[in-house]
Amino acid sequence: MGFTVPQRSPGQVVFVLHTHLPWVIGHGGWPHGQDWLHEAIAECYVPLLRVIDRLVADGIRPRITIGVTPVLAEMLTTPRLRDDFIAYCDGRIALAEADRKEFQDHGAYEAARLAADWAEFYAFVLHDFLQTYKADVVGALRRLQKEGHIEVLTSAATHGYLPLLGRDESVAAQVRAGVASYRRQFGRAPRGIWLPECAYRPASTWSRPVGARRRWQRPGLERILAANDLRYFFVDTHLVAGGTPLGTYEGAFADRPPAKTRRATKASPNDVHTVGSGRTRVAVLARDPRSSTQVWSADYGYPGDGVYLEFHRKKGEAGLRYHKITNRQLPLGAKESYHPEPAAVQAKLHAEHFLSLVRETLVKHREATGRAGVVVAPFDTELFGHWWFEGPQWLEAVIRGLAADGTIATASEAVRATPPVSTIALPEGSWGQGGGHWVWLNDDTKWVWDLVYRAEDAFMELLPAVRRKRTPQVRRAFEQLARELFLLESSDWPFLITTVAAKDYATARVRMHAETFDRLAAMTRTAMKNDLAPEDKALLASLEARDGPFRDVDLRWWDKG
Repeated sequence: MGFTVPQRSPGQVVFVLHTHLPWVIGHGGWPHGQDWLHEAIAECYVPLLRVIDRLVADGIRPRITIGVTPVLAEMLTTPRLRDDFIAYCDGRIALAEADRKEFQDHGAYEAARLAADWAEFYAFVLHDFLQTYKADVVGALRRLQKEGHIEVLTSAATHGYLPLLGRDESVAAQVRAGVASYRRQFGRAPRGIWLPECAYRPASTWSRPVGARRRWQRPGLERILAANDLRYFFVDTHLVAGGTPLGTYEGAFADRPPAKTRRATKASPNDVHTVGSGRTRVAVLARDPRSSTQVWSADYGYPGDGVYLEFHRKKGEAGLRYHKITNRQLPLGAKESYHPEPAAVQAKLHAEHFLSLVRETLVKHREATGRAGVVVAPFDTELFGHWWFEGPQWLEAVIRGLAADGTIATASEAVRATPPVSTIALPEGSWGQGGGHWVWLNDDTKWVWDLVYRAEDAFMELLPAVRRKRTPQVRRAFEQLARELFLLESSDWPFLITTVAAKDYATARVRMHAETFDRLAAMTRTAMKNDLAPEDKALLASLEARDGPFRDVDLRWWDKG
């Protein structure tokens, strides 16, 4: 079923949800670890699937674009997840019931009702996870895409921060593994990709920012995207239009450098553009600044409204939430009781405001240029339901409004319906604070990149010998080495170190993956000469069980070109 834009349509809205978590299976629970995944399933992924299914049942094709990182898809299809998630929900239900009884005994009947709501919430989530979606979130997304209701994007394998990876082969492997994982999980080739952190690097002479200096000419990221038949990617507004970067994570850092303002260009973020030339030409979709800021801003974004559920105040360290934001400036102890009804009303009002913004943007673009425009609204999926509890209600109201207008389109539909207006040269940058790489590369994280670069070099030094002598034990050891390299390259670790909230956890994960990599490298060298000792075989099996994403590791992923 095709998608066409009416001749005088003001354009399309591309609503993008970027869905990602690092590999946490088997790496801790609370406060940092696998409970991140459990929270996301309960508060974001299942509610999102419900929203989409409700819309479809009402005859509406949501046409939203959902990016699912390969490492997250690998976690969501891990066999042990089902039982772990059941245990998590059962624990939350028991906690809610204990709160309800405590509140009831103290005559706090309104709080008791909220506790009962929490018990019902988790019971409903668990029922839908097991019965409606058969414990298979990826399968549900695959079905929705196959039926034409959504489009699913791929990403780099473990969300590696591509501009800073130290070898061209590492960039290629992250993208190729992401495409291969997508084909396996979704049964077709991906059309678009979410570059981790919207981070782009053009062709340039480059040297690693840490360690020995060695300059060489690196290709632009569009080259590897085009080589994998990826037709489009997303960037932040300032990379296309210039100006001052928005800073997606502006509220996350106590100390940060000022954003650098770039001279305004003639390119509009409300047009589709391309980068590259000839066979390497790839479409670029830029974040719309006005609509995105209205959701992301820490100062006046919708999620900070006083009637919404306060994320940070919980009953006990890992308890449930019973208070509203009230006022962002108030200490947590001064927050007032939460009331779901006014919060639901406000979510609809905020949806109406958002709809008015994107309509106005499209109309103004049509009036100024005479052509249909594109409003790209990209957000982290985990914002909707986890950080912003009422987010799914807002999202459903927005999609219903856009569908009624006939303006919502998947990214592929928008690229087909709105041909690129120009080929542009993008500068290097990201959607991080300041628009550059500071969030991931700073004085607190340079040591991380030193370990990454050492591991990349060691991996590539071993690769030729492994290709010559790929016995079963060499293959197993080296493929596990590849997995550990992927996990070490995750952009989450330097991000979490910079944001401080999970600094110790991220630091421990980096050191553990680096040490495991070194042990596996030594094991691979041994396996090429002698049979592995029993203790090495046991260690290898335990590592495969703990860190087992990308079972289809292909050494060709690290080919150059």
